[in-house]
Amino acid sequence: MKIASYNIRKAVGLDWRRDPERVADVLLEIDADVVVLQEADRRTGTRAGVLPIERLESELGYLLPDFSIRALSHGWHGNTILLRSHYDSHAARRIDLPSIDPRGAVSVQIADPCVEIIGVHLGLTPGTRRKQVDVLRQVLQGQTHPVILAGDFNEWNLKRLDFGSDAQIVSPGLSFHAARPRAALDLFVLGPGLRVVSSHVHKSTLAVRASDHLPIVITVDFTKAEP
Repeated sequence: MKIASYNIRKAVGLDWRRDPERVADVLLEIDADVVVLQEADRRTGTRAGVLPIERLESELGYLLPDFSIRALSHGWHGNTILLRSHYDSHAARRIDLPSIDPRGAVSVQIADPCVEIIGVHLGLTPGTRRKQVDVLRQVLQGQTHPVILAGDFNEWNLKRLDFGSDAQIVSPGLSFHAARPRAALDLFVLGPGLRVVSSHVHKSTLAVRASDHLPIVITVDFTKAEP
C-alpha cells in the first residue's frame, strides 16, 4: 500500500495563489492509494474546503470519507484522508486531541487490507504536542489491527516523540520549508504488523511551488501476526 501525507496550506502556494488544481496535479504525480492531507479547509468563517473534489473523484479515482461537522468542510480541523475508490468498505471517525487551538485527528479503518490510517496535525508548542502524542500512543496501543499515523507533527526534535517501543517512526526526509527544506516535520508512525518497503520526499517542480511543505510518501507491506 502506497500512502502520501501532505500539508497543502489551504491550497496556497509559494506564489501566494490559492490553486486547488495545482494540489491535484501534485497528487496525480504521486499516485498513492491513500492520501492524508492537512490544512484542507480554510481556518476561518465557514471552514470551507479547498479541494477540487469533482476532479479528485473523476480523474484521480479518490473518495472522501465523511469527517466534517460543517457543511462546506472537507475534513475536521483541516485534516482529511483520500482513499482510492476500491476502498469503499471503510469506517471513518474523528479523534479528539487536547489543544488550545482547534486540533484533532481523523481516522479511516479499511476492511481489506485490514489497516487503520490516522491523519494528524499536531500543535505548535512542545507541551501541547506531548499531550497529543500521549493520546495517539494510547490509540496505537489499544488496537489489534495495524495502524499508521501520518501527518505534520510540527516537531523539530524527533526524540521528543514517544509512541511506545512497538511503534516505528519513519522520517522520509526534510519536507519543510518547500523552498529550502531544513526540517522533517512530516512523518509516518507504524504500529505492529507493518513493514516499510520504501519512503521518500516528493520533490517535483510542481510540489516545490504548491505549498510550503513537500509531500512525503511511504510504501508499506503487511507482516504476519505473531502466533
